[in-house]
Amino acid sequence: MPGTPASYGYLGPVGTFTHQALLTLVGDERAELAPYATVGQALQAVRDGVVGSALVPIENSVEGGVSATLDNLTYGDPLVIVREVLLPVQFGLYARPGTTLGEVRVVLTHPHAAAQCREWLAAHLPAAQVVERGSTAGAAAEVAQPGSSVDAAVCAQVAGELYGLEALASAIADNADAVTRFVLVARPGPVGAPTGADKTSVVLFMRDNHPGALLQILEQFASRGVDLSRIESRPTRRTLGDYCFAIDAEGHVSDARLAEAMMGLYRTCAEVVFLGSYPRADRTAVDVRPGTANADYDAAATWLERLKGRAVPT
Repeated sequence: MPGTPASYGYLGPVGTFTHQALLTLVGDERAELAPYATVGQALQAVRDGVVGSALVPIENSVEGGVSATLDNLTYGDPLVIVREVLLPVQFGLYARPGTTLGEVRVVLTHPHAAAQCREWLAAHLPAAQVVERGSTAGAAAEVAQPGSSVDAAVCAQVAGELYGLEALASAIADNADAVTRFVLVARPGPVGAPTGADKTSVVLFMRDNHPGALLQILEQFASRGVDLSRIESRPTRRTLGDYCFAIDAEGHVSDARLAEAMMGLYRTCAEVVFLGSYPRADRTAVDVRPGTANADYDAAATWLERLKGRAVPT
């Protein structure tokens, strides 16, 4: 219905980095934002039509891929990525008002946050127990509860302030340049038009494991001048040592070079899971190598047709 506000799901609760990232995408103040406790629940809400799309984390510059997101996109009813967001991630140590750093004995946070602040915590709170679960915003909420057995939370500033906590330390991440990549996921539909600064995501399953099997997959991209920005192996859940490959390629499925690579993958792989072509968050234009532009493929096709027309019957 025209004028109806869009609905978005996201990995909650309120105050997570995912929530912050989603707010950078949503232009309509009337939009309905629904937090979910897990990535799986957020994506299932999209599959069920409860929300139009959902934002979830997929990759961190320090910790790598988010397996819950990759696996949920690979298996189950199809979903596609339609947008991506890059968000600088910085953490602080937050506690109930009046708490001092020396009084902190138990710290609660998300596993990725704990990993990104490991060195700082070891140096400044060597005797403290670091408990990993839930989300950074959920950790802040638990610390804020009266009588909580948790003394402090590693979380974002927005979460600490949301739950009335005070910062004992700011910018405690071991890598000040850490960035998390989030993807907006929806049910399959027409692929958006290419922008010249696009990315295409796929998950590829080998027919069998043999010498050169991965090379055969990579050659589909390399021989057509398609650069890869990410490749990650994931267990196929079938047998130990059997892997599929999650790949981000530069370009759009409408680009001739990438379209031909996709057809090559279809011929050589047991299964190709298409996760979408969408604009790059950094808007960096794809570097098109000489001989791989759409015009080059059109010229090659025209030349081949001329050859066919000149063929002499035998």
